[in-house]
Amino acid sequence: MSSIEELQEKVATLESELQRHKNAGGRGKIEKMSAEVVDSNPYSRLMALQRMGIVTEYERIRGKSVAVVGVGGVGSVTADMLTRCGIGKLILFDYDKVELANMNRLFYTPDQAGLSKVEAAARTLSFINPDVEILTNNYNITLVEHFDQFMSTISTGGIDGKSPVDLVLSCVDNFEARMAINTACNELNLNWYESGVSENAVSGHIQLIKPGETACFACAPPLIVAENIDEKTLKRDGVCAASLPTTMGIVAGLLVQNALKYLLGFGEVSDYLGYSALNDFFPKITLRPNKTCEDRFCIQRQKEFELKPKPEAPVVEEASNEPLHEDNEFGIEIINESVEEKGAPQSQGQGLRYAYESGDAHSEPSAPPEPSGADDVSLEELMAQMKKI
Repeated sequence: MSSIEELQEKVATLESELQRHKNAGGRGKIEKMSAEVVDSNPYSRLMALQRMGIVTEYERIRGKSVAVVGVGGVGSVTADMLTRCGIGKLILFDYDKVELANMNRLFYTPDQAGLSKVEAAARTLSFINPDVEILTNNYNITLVEHFDQFMSTISTGGIDGKSPVDLVLSCVDNFEARMAINTACNELNLNWYESGVSENAVSGHIQLIKPGETACFACAPPLIVAENIDEKTLKRDGVCAASLPTTMGIVAGLLVQNALKYLLGFGEVSDYLGYSALNDFFPKITLRPNKTCEDRFCIQRQKEFELKPKPEAPVVEEASNEPLHEDNEFGIEIINESVEEKGAPQSQGQGLRYAYESGDAHSEPSAPPEPSGADDVSLEELMAQMKKI
């Protein structure tokens, strides 16, 4: 039996064992790896954050639902991290298949070649944590026949199956898909995170988009989108963008870290966080919406946000002029030893006295020098005096 056949046999055995545990209600050894909130759980996930005082109730992660659009280099690792953190519900969107060229990812394995990415991801994630509810959607969200289905899924993808998802994470690699997510989230008024890795694979970014409050993806579109250029014409044969697993892992980590802060309410959630591997530079900014955005729902959300009551500014108490310590048991005095500029008026505040007065106060103006009388001597007398010398 070849090594490939042995590997396929092991995978089939594992899948059979996993199905047996699912049919038994998730009992057995796998249940000990579940996300139940017990101190004896060896697979604590986020429990350490609660013990360290970072979060108050890490169990709330079990009541959260997240949609991950695109399970490629960044999306697959993002889904893996969320599953290990014990997310309650994970909804995956993609339409590609696993290829051997995808083995530069941190997630897929050679035996999964030929499977759809969402199916391969669901198998792996279910084995890692069977408590997570995973839904797969194998279609292209940019197509007209699937866009309405995409909107319906994220608008009813909450834990209860009726409410919207708590957060949408965009991990796609093209602008067309980003615009589709942007359009859907603007219309549904859903917050979402956009992420990406540069084509040279050494930089990336994440961006939180709150419709009406921060810039949407259409507010400041890339040049090719603004000029209506078909991005498919820009793809170079034999070039796989974002093919460095280190950069993809870093961007996925930043994305999930901020998603956890957003979902559990701890720390500071970044509106935009970039990463450049060449100099380890992490720019951080906030992008405001464009008043002339072409997305009509973005304009509508901006108007709604302007009408929302803004939090009141903290009241700053004015400093009191009264002395801080009325009792002066030790007779401490405040002395002004600064030298006043000449001609500047000197003022003495209440409770203050000068240790000495300026020297200008004691100096009297000197009398002008008396004329020596030399000017009254005639020229003849001066010549006579010179001859006598």
